[in-house]
Amino acid sequence: MPEARTTKAFKAVVLHDAEDVVHADEIRLFDFMIDRFALVQLPVLPLPGKGTWFARAIANHYGDEFAENHGKALTVREALGASIPSAGVACAFERATLGRLSDPAHGGPFDPSSLTEDYEAGLRIANMGGRGVFVRMRDATGALVATREYFPDSVHAAVRQKARWMVGISLAGWDRMGWHGGPAEWWMRIRDRRATMAALVLFAAYVALILWGLIAALGLFAPLSPPPLPPVIAALLWFNMGLMGWRTVMRALFVGRTYGWRQGLMAIPRTVIANYIAILAARRAVFLYAKSLLGKPLSWDKTQHRFPDLKTDP
Repeated sequence: MPEARTTKAFKAVVLHDAEDVVHADEIRLFDFMIDRFALVQLPVLPLPGKGTWFARAIANHYGDEFAENHGKALTVREALGASIPSAGVACAFERATLGRLSDPAHGGPFDPSSLTEDYEAGLRIANMGGRGVFVRMRDATGALVATREYFPDSVHAAVRQKARWMVGISLAGWDRMGWHGGPAEWWMRIRDRRATMAALVLFAAYVALILWGLIAALGLFAPLSPPPLPPVIAALLWFNMGLMGWRTVMRALFVGRTYGWRQGLMAIPRTVIANYIAILAARRAVFLYAKSLLGKPLSWDKTQHRFPDLKTDP
C-alpha cells in the first residue's frame, strides 16, 4: 500500500479508467472540495464517435444522455439533498469515508459481487450520513472541468454495457440497496430503478405506433371507421405528446450546450437509436436477473473501450 510506504494517510482517493482524458485542473478542484464532502463527482463527457454514420450515432447517443444527466439530473439531485452516485470515473472519495466503506468480507470498500459497485458506493455514503457533491465548474478558458472518454460504438457492446447497468441499478440494486432517506431520496431511487420498466413501455409504444401505421395504410384501400376515442383518452394522449415534445426539446438544449447546436439537433433523431438499445438492453437485463434468481451468479460484462489519440482527438 502506498500509505504504508509513506507512513502518511492520503487526503482522497481518485477513481479513473485507463482510457480517460483527465482535465488538467481536476486534482486542484478535488483538493479544494474534498475537505467538505465525502464524495466529489465531476461531469463525464463522452468523446464524439468515429467511423460509419451508425457507429457515430451509437457512440454519440451516450453523449446525449450524459449531457442531460450530468447537466440537469445530477444538479437537481444534489439541490434536493439526495445521494450523489459515483460514476466510477472523475470522482474522489475522502480517505476516512473510504475506510468506513471497507468491509472485510469484500476485501475493500467495493463489493466485487455488485455489477455497479461505484454507483452503490455513493448511496452507501449517504446511508452513513456522508454528503456527496456534483461539481460543474469551468476553467480559465471557459471549458468545463470534466473527464472525456470514448464509449461503445456498436449495438452489441452498448447493449451489454447498458444491460449490466440495468441489472446492477434497476433490478439487483433494489434488493441490495433497499430504500433509505426521505422523500427526495426515494424519488431519486425510483428514477434510478425505472430504466427496465421504461424500456418495456417504450417497446409497447413502438409496437402501437407500427400498428397505427398499418391501420392507417389499410384505410387507404378499405373503408375503416374505428370508434372515436373517449374525450379523456384523447386529452391524455395530447398531454403525453406535449410531455414528449418538452423532453425532446430539453435534451436537444442540453446536448447543444455541451457539444454545439448541430449535435443538439441530431440528438432528436438519435433518440430512436437510444430507445432501440435500451429495449434490447432491458431484455438482456431481465433474462440475466431471472437467471440469478434461479441460482446462476451475476457475472461482469467487460466493456472494451478505445483509447483516444491525444494528438488528434478533441
